[in-house]
Amino acid sequence: MPGPDAMIRHSVLFFTLLIHIARGQVSYSIPEEMSKGSIVGNIAQDLGLDLQRLKSGKARIFTRDNTEYIELNRNTGLLLIREKMDRESLCAKTTPCALHIQMILDNPMELYTITIEIMDINDNAPSFQKKDFSFEISESAVAGAGFMLGGAFDADVGTNDLQNYSLKPSNQFRLELHNQADGSKNVEMILQRPLDRETQSSLTLLLEAFDGGDSVLSGTVQIQITVLDNNDNAPVFTQKVYKTTIRENAPKGTVLTVVSASDADEGSNSVVTYYISDTVNKNVADIFLINEKSGELTLNGQVDYEKVNYYELNIQAKDQGGLYNACKVIIDVLDINDNLPSIQILSSSHSIPEGSNSGTVVAMLNVDDLDSGVNGQVQCVMNGNFLLK
Repeated sequence: MPGPDAMIRHSVLFFTLLIHIARGQVSYSIPEEMSKGSIVGNIAQDLGLDLQRLKSGKARIFTRDNTEYIELNRNTGLLLIREKMDRESLCAKTTPCALHIQMILDNPMELYTITIEIMDINDNAPSFQKKDFSFEISESAVAGAGFMLGGAFDADVGTNDLQNYSLKPSNQFRLELHNQADGSKNVEMILQRPLDRETQSSLTLLLEAFDGGDSVLSGTVQIQITVLDNNDNAPVFTQKVYKTTIRENAPKGTVLTVVSASDADEGSNSVVTYYISDTVNKNVADIFLINEKSGELTLNGQVDYEKVNYYELNIQAKDQGGLYNACKVIIDVLDINDNLPSIQILSSSHSIPEGSNSGTVVAMLNVDDLDSGVNGQVQCVMNGNFLLK
């Protein structure tokens, strides 16, 4: 019976052989939303395979998660759309978006790698999370005062993604765009000249977001502004940027940090309330909560490192006189080892001829772990008893 060291050496040899039998690979690019039955490509022709080989080898398609978007016609060698694919559902904002599948043949065993890139089409317009924005702005607010707006969200990518904004009318306010680490843009409305409550006690503005598709799509939202009497001092945060971390298995109610702003005014104008500004990520409002009085930021949902490994929140402080200030909270999600390795048998022989040479492939396996970093590294060993008859 071979010892443990011999078993490990056999395992290394096995996976070396597995690499050698991957004889070819091919790539295709197709637009999303292709109808069922559409042709992706001729895999037999592109790999130089005879159609009879597809039949005799029982050619079949393998995907890691068993999701069958692509099917193989052995009679024609064509790869066909089995289920219509929406790029946004498959990959969200990840680019490039691709399906990685394998074609397996038996007698002898062969493995071919197929990559199908799903190209974006401009099928989503920018949209705002809220139907309208409301601000109460003091007439004492000076030119340059900023008011954070909720950015629009566009599920498309590249040039089809959100590209720009416009604000109408634009005689009293202008827009500033702030780049985020994830490539999105936050929108800030900047006062260009002081407001006069006696002249105009309220204003209605229209914020419009545009994408960059060949046929430009857009979304709009109204901004309602009420002009208030004098309030001399805006809230001031103790920090402009707060940084914190959270484990991906943290329970609901976990306190992340406490933001704090003070106001030098007296009476009701010194009372500060806190809220999370609208964000381009529609799910953030459901994941985090802030106590409007204490500034305590807590977890209200679940975070998953494998999906999002950090968040950036804009926290707004507002006093009773209508003045605002903002700070940023950066939350790093810490990975935990919460996914088990998975092993899938791609193909295996039911019997081995007596005179088989050393190194003959008897099985092909797919081993995977969805965790990241060292938590996603998998070591394979062979163990157990092998009975000879």
